[in-house]
Amino acid sequence: MFDWITGFVVRSGYVGVCLLMLAENIVPPIPSEIIMPLAGFTAARGQLSLVLVILAGTVGSLLGAAFWYYVGRRLGSERLKHLAARHGRWLTLAPDDVDRADDWFRRHGAKAVFFGRVIPTVRTLISVPAGIAGMPLPQFLAWSVLGTSLWTALLAGAGYLLQSQYERVADYLNPVSTVVVVLIVGWYLYRVVTFRPAGREAAK
Repeated sequence: MFDWITGFVVRSGYVGVCLLMLAENIVPPIPSEIIMPLAGFTAARGQLSLVLVILAGTVGSLLGAAFWYYVGRRLGSERLKHLAARHGRWLTLAPDDVDRADDWFRRHGAKAVFFGRVIPTVRTLISVPAGIAGMPLPQFLAWSVLGTSLWTALLAGAGYLLQSQYERVADYLNPVSTVVVVLIVGWYLYRVVTFRPAGREAAK
C-alpha cells in the first residue's frame, strides 16, 4: 500500500493528494494517517511542495466534509425523527434523542466540528449532524478548515521530517484509528441491544 500511494502521488501530484483525501472522507478506503505522511515524504524528496501538499489534502478533506454536510442538511431533523420513530433500534435513536442531540449541537457545534476533524472516523461523521442542525455553511467550513488544516499539516509534517522512516507514523497512528473504530462499533452494538423506545419505558 505504501508503494502504491507514493507512486500515485508522484504520478498525479497535488490532484492525487486531493482525490485520496476526498475518497478517505466519503468512503474511507485508505486512512489519512497513511495518505498525508506519504505525501509529506514525497515532498521531502523534492518532488512536491510541502505547503501545497497540505493545501491539497485540506481541500480534498473539505470536499468530503461538504458532501456529508449536505447529506445531513437534506435529511433534516424532521425526516430523521420520522426515521427514528420507524427504525429507532437500528438508528439507536428515538425522536426525543434527535431533539436533544440537535440542541446539544447548536450549543457546542463549533467546538464539535473543530475537534471532530482531528479524530479518526469522527472526521467523517461530524459533518452529518452539522448539516442536520442547520449549522451555517460558512461557519461549518471555517471550523472545518481550522481542524482539517491542523490535522493534515501534522501528518504531512511528520512524513516530511521522518523521511525514510515515515512508516513509523502509520505504525503509531493506525492502531489509534483502529481503536476508535472498534469503540464506535462496540458502542453502536451496545445501543442496538439495549435500545428501548421511549413509549415502552413510559408504559412501564
